[in-house]
Amino acid sequence: MTDTLSLLDDLVQSARKAGADAADAVAVDARSRGISWRDGKMEDVEGSEAEDIGLRALIGKKQAMVSTSDRRPANLVELVSRTVSMAKAVPEDEFCGLAPEDRLHQGEFADLELFDDTDVSADTLREMARDAEDAARAVEGVTNSDGAGAGASSWAISLVTSHGFSGHYKGSSFSASVSAVAGEGTGMERDYEFTSARHFNDLTSAAEVGRVAGERAVKRLNPSKIDSGELTVVFDPRVSKSLLGHFSGAISGTSVARGTSFLKGQMGESVFGPDVQLIDDPLMVRGMSSKLFDGEGVRVGKCALVENGVLKSWMLNSATARQLGLEVTGHASRGTSSAPGITTSNFYMAPGKLSPKELMADIADGFYVTELIGMGVNAVTGDYSRGAAGFRIRKGELAESVSEITIASNLKDMFRALVPASDLEFRYGTNAPTVRIDGMMIAGA
Repeated sequence: MTDTLSLLDDLVQSARKAGADAADAVAVDARSRGISWRDGKMEDVEGSEAEDIGLRALIGKKQAMVSTSDRRPANLVELVSRTVSMAKAVPEDEFCGLAPEDRLHQGEFADLELFDDTDVSADTLREMARDAEDAARAVEGVTNSDGAGAGASSWAISLVTSHGFSGHYKGSSFSASVSAVAGEGTGMERDYEFTSARHFNDLTSAAEVGRVAGERAVKRLNPSKIDSGELTVVFDPRVSKSLLGHFSGAISGTSVARGTSFLKGQMGESVFGPDVQLIDDPLMVRGMSSKLFDGEGVRVGKCALVENGVLKSWMLNSATARQLGLEVTGHASRGTSSAPGITTSNFYMAPGKLSPKELMADIADGFYVTELIGMGVNAVTGDYSRGAAGFRIRKGELAESVSEITIASNLKDMFRALVPASDLEFRYGTNAPTVRIDGMMIAGA
């Protein structure tokens, strides 16, 4: 850590000496190992290592970014020269610049337990993938596997700026997954399950992952169609989180500043029902998307983006904050070859009061979505149309499998009608419980 931060500081100081008014440098060190398993034998072994460095130089209202994976001293000298030369030549960007100094992280960093130094061998990963596939194929009705896999990775992020920020943190991730196939010929159906965690011991067992995948695939056999019309739609947590993805894109400062968000002009307005809370928490212990500082060194903290249904904040980095005349929010993302972007951290919808069973109890006829297909979402208007598969809801209970239909509405209407259940689990970087949306259009048989 110390050596990397010292190297980045040298780059920043060298850029200043070469003519930059300000500069920052970021390093991303990553390692990964993965195993693919299919039909009872190992299909592939993959491993990668990366040591990337990016330098950003700012001269007046101009900026340039250059990255390299070669840390030899002579190459780093050339990196500084090229970056500063490019910054002199590019067009002006009136909103570029480092983050406000008074918003930078100060003091000690929290211990979020993001890194597990467990060295998981290729043999262990192979056993995990094998166990997942074996368990899936042991489920009655499963006829094949679409493959299993297991992986382990680690990474470290370091950032130094010319106005006083220096920070570093590292993380790890472990995973196992399998896709099971049930049925024969044109009647085959697939489904999957996975587990992932920051710490190896937090993973669900590979055998449990396989069992769940196999049972899901069997339940999807012999799907029926639904007549076109208006129905209540319930989204399984595996797919309800996608609605939060559409929302986060709409409140990104980039979309808002360009006027390309279907939620433009809605700050301070009710965009969800009064029982909906959307929270972004970068400081969650062992969170899959936790971070100690944002991509510009800005301090981060838990924030409510939607409170009691009301949109409370855009997500802003320093450039979009300047453009909109607002304050940074700690949502800057960063790679080594581009200017800071915008992203969520551990983004989730708070659980509601009703269990999924209670949420569906009064639905005489509806549709429960377990899979979404295609990307038919207009980010400018909010129009929503996606292929879907899942199960019919009859008298409050899940019934026969359904496939090859389309569900459609507008995200603004969907958000206002959305009701969350109580079954929130933190499995991804973005998480939501089961949600119910009345009045969606179904295009079926």
